Amino acid sequence: MIKITFPDGSVREYNEEVNGLQIAESISPRLAQDVLACGVNGETYDLERPIDKDASIVLYKWEDEQGKHTFWHTSAHLLAEALQELYPGIQFGIGPAIENGFYYDVDPGETTIKEADLPVIEAKMIELVAKKEAVVRKDIAKDNALRLFGDRGETYKTELISELEDGHITTYTQGSFTDLCRGPHLPTTAPIKAVKLTSVAGAYWRGQENRKMLTRIYGITFPKKKMLDEYLVLIEEAKKRDHRKIGKEMELFMFSEAVGKGLPMWLPKGTALRLRLEEFLKKIQKRFGYLQ
Repeated sequence: MIKITFPDGSVREYNEEVNGLQIAESISPRLAQDVLACGVNGETYDLERPIDKDASIVLYKWEDEQGKHTFWHTSAHLLAEALQELYPGIQFGIGPAIENGFYYDVDPGETTIKEADLPVIEAKMIELVAKKEAVVRKDIAKDNALRLFGDRGETYKTELISELEDGHITTYTQGSFTDLCRGPHLPTTAPIKAVKLTSVAGAYWRGQENRKMLTRIYGITFPKKKMLDEYLVLIEEAKKRDHRKIGKEMELFMFSEAVGKGLPMWLPKGTALRLRLEEFLKKIQKRFGYLQ
């Protein structure tokens, strides 16, 4: 028997090699439906990853940062699975969860993936989600990993594998897609109910300017369509308050590709406003004894 300690200090005993999902099921069926990942002695685990010794555990739901991270990490793999089906021969870089959603860096070869292509990729992701595919973790020896990805021509993955320590390499498989990954992930893709791919950008491989420019596809997913709808409304409202949009509409400043996108050039109205603000600040500073 192993002892599992919960955040409130309570302890339960389980048979050896219990997992997070089984622990959640032992507490309540509803909790088992809502839980997305678990923390084991401070490390985030897949729900089906065995726990074989006494441990402190936290069960993570959507409301928790770790729960969202796991949800979006699996969503990144779902995106990659869709891309693999739509663009045979595509190569994959990395696909992490980020603060709001996820991205995947890919090399589509001679093909160009544009924002106009995103609805088709979204549709393929939704098609795959309907299959409710299991996400299976597997430990793999370094030589076998190099052979697996090398045989597929995955040069970016083999580069990453070459730098990893043998005995600490894992893959995750869902459907026909297998990725080099340390996790954590959802047990299946079933909880993903709403998908939105938001943008396409360029990104140098491993952030190095002398390496190839890859295509980075950003997206976000939710366990309920209502959550996605609410998120999209917030994004649209934020766009209305964007200082670049407001500044242009009020004729305060402009941007020029010749100068640089991040450097505003003041227009007459903006210059007048800036000077008034500077004068106001000088008066405040003088009042409190500050000298320029």
